This record gives sequence, C-alpha cells and structure tokens, in this order.
Amino acid sequence: MDKIKAMQTFVRIVEANSFSKAAETLNLPRAALTATLQKLEAYLGTQLLQRTTRRLSLTPEGADYFRHCIDILKAVDTAELAFRGPDAKKPRGLLRINLPNTVGRRLVMPHIAQFHAAWPDVQLQLSLTDRLVDLTQEGIDCALRVGTLQDSAFIGKQVGLMRFVTCASPAYLAKHGTPQTLADLATHRGIMHYSGRTGRAFDWDFLQDNEVVRVQMAGPIAVNDADASVDCALQGLGLAQAAQYQVRQHLDSGALVAVLPACPPTPMPMSLLTPQGRLATPKVQAFAGWITALLAAQPDVQLPMHKI
Repeated sequence: MDKIKAMQTFVRIVEANSFSKAAETLNLPRAALTATLQKLEAYLGTQLLQRTTRRLSLTPEGADYFRHCIDILKAVDTAELAFRGPDAKKPRGLLRINLPNTVGRRLVMPHIAQFHAAWPDVQLQLSLTDRLVDLTQEGIDCALRVGTLQDSAFIGKQVGLMRFVTCASPAYLAKHGTPQTLADLATHRGIMHYSGRTGRAFDWDFLQDNEVVRVQMAGPIAVNDADASVDCALQGLGLAQAAQYQVRQHLDSGALVAVLPACPPTPMPMSLLTPQGRLATPKVQAFAGWITALLAAQPDVQLPMHKI
C-alpha cells in the first residue's frame, strides 16, 4: 500500500464529505477510493470513518489521524517543491477557480487571456456563480468572495475593497427630489437587495464622519441580483446602492446620478479563499498575484487596508 496516496485519498474523502465527490475530483472510480480506505483502516487497525447511506463522520481516531495527515502531506509538498528543481515551482496543471457571477463577468473575464498568456501551462476551470460554493466538497482551489468572511475553515487574503455608490435616475430625482442628508432617505424609496439564503432585505450602510451609519430603507421592489437592481434604478423605480463598476457607464452617460457623495456606502472587502491545510501551490500563488494586480488597476476597487 502506498501510504502517501492512501493519506491523500483519506483527506480528500473527508474534505469532500463524500466518496462520489472525492472520486470525481481525483478522477478515480468510487470503488477505488472505498478499497483504499478499507486497506488503510485494516493497516492501522482502527475505523477512521463512520459511513451511513446519508453521511460520513470521522471517528475520534479518524479525526486525530486526519490532523496528522494534513501536517504530513504539507511537509511532503514543501520538501518536493524545495528539491525537485526550478521546473517544479512553475505554475502548471488544473486550477479550479470560483468567482461571483457579476464580478467574474465584468472585472475578471475580459482580462483572462492575460493570465493564460503569462501562465500557459495552467489549465483554468472557472465557475461563475453567486451560490455559496463549498470549496472542499467541490474541489475548488481558490475562490473570490465579496463581503465579510464567515467561515474559519478557509484561509482568506484580502485583495481589494469594492466601492459602492448610491444612485438614481434623473426621472426619479425630478419626481421625488434629491436627498441631501441621510435623514432625507426617510421620504425616499429604495430598490431593495435581499439575501437568497435568508430572504431578508439588506440594510443600507453609509460612512459619515468615518463612522458607519445603518439606514433601514423600504421600497416596492426587492431583487436578489445586482444587475436587476441597476435595471430597476434605470427605470426610475427608486434609489439603488450598487457597485461602482456596475454603474460606471450609466453615471458617465447621465442615465444614473450619484447622490449623497459626502456619505458613500461602506466598501466591501474582496478576499481570495483557499481551504485550510493546503499548501499554496505555484498555480494558486500565480493566480493570487495576478488577480490582486488586476483589481488594483480597477478605478472602482480600493487597495486593501490590511490583510486577513
């Protein structure tokens, strides 16, 4: 039995929480993973996983062994990179990236040929979705996230701060007036953006005198898509808060007008996530450096104030 491969198989099964998903990411038949785990458990003389028709769970011994496997596999990867020569440190191989839908389409995909030209030996597999993807279960190497990070199971590096703007159409402002202060928002309608997970509308946050002020807005329309919010604003249905890159062309053309410039919405952190316990491989490091530089060149993205 190849102990290293057996450890790698065991770790992938645990991370994916599924034999089928682990087999898919490893490009192996499910039966091969089952056989490897059975041999590993027989060799160790202990059960590592409790398996039912619905779920997998680590036994206490399995949890302890899993932690040792992570440390050992990281040490093996580090040693190989140090001694396999300069070619081993060149970015190569399949790299699975997850991007938010609109950010991916607007900010990343128009420049993706640049990454391919710089690192031609990296095969990119890009998924663009606003669904909260489980990196470990779906075999994702890294993901770009917008907003405050919640899951400590991943390592996050802040790569930028997304700027937002409060805006409305000239027709809406002509009918309802232009708000001059945050207190004026009480008489205005907002195009609400609600969470696809909870169904609750998000409050609007503003920076006033370096302090965050939260305002509860209300309006006749709520959407769970950023582009849909902009479409509603263009039709004069209310004020909207949108990422500046989304409405840049509309602000330049006059189709939308920015309001409350002295109280901008709070910027949202943009972070690159990788699963805990995985070595930052050359291909991941290459993508991280490239997307950090790409976002830094965007006029509607601030440089991060700190790293996380």
